[in-house]
Amino acid sequence: MSDNDVVLTPKTKTKLKLDKPKLYKVILFNDDYTPREFVTMVLKAVFRMSEEAGYRVMLTAHKLGSSVVVVCTKDIAETKVKEAMDYAKEAGFPLMLTAEPEE
Repeated sequence: MSDNDVVLTPKTKTKLKLDKPKLYKVILFNDDYTPREFVTMVLKAVFRMSEEAGYRVMLTAHKLGSSVVVVCTKDIAETKVKEAMDYAKEAGFPLMLTAEPEE
C-alpha cells in the first residue's frame, strides 16, 4: 500500500434498546363505610368499567379485603387513584386506592 491509499472501515450501527415502562397496579381496599353502589359508580366513571366488571371488582375487595382494579403505567395509575379518591372525598367517603409497582 502506498501513502495515498484510502482504507475504508464499515460503520457499526448501534441500536438502542428501549425498556418497556414499568407497570403499576391500582388496588382498591375494602372499608365498612363506603356503599357498594358508590364504589361501583366510581369504578365505572374513573376506570371506564362496565357495571358487571365494576361490581365484580368491588365484591372481590369486599370479600378479600382488596382487589386489583387495573394494571397500567405509573402516570396513568397515579392519576386514576387521585381522581377516584377525589370523588370519594367530595362525597364524604373514606374510599382507599393505591398504585403499587407490579412485580
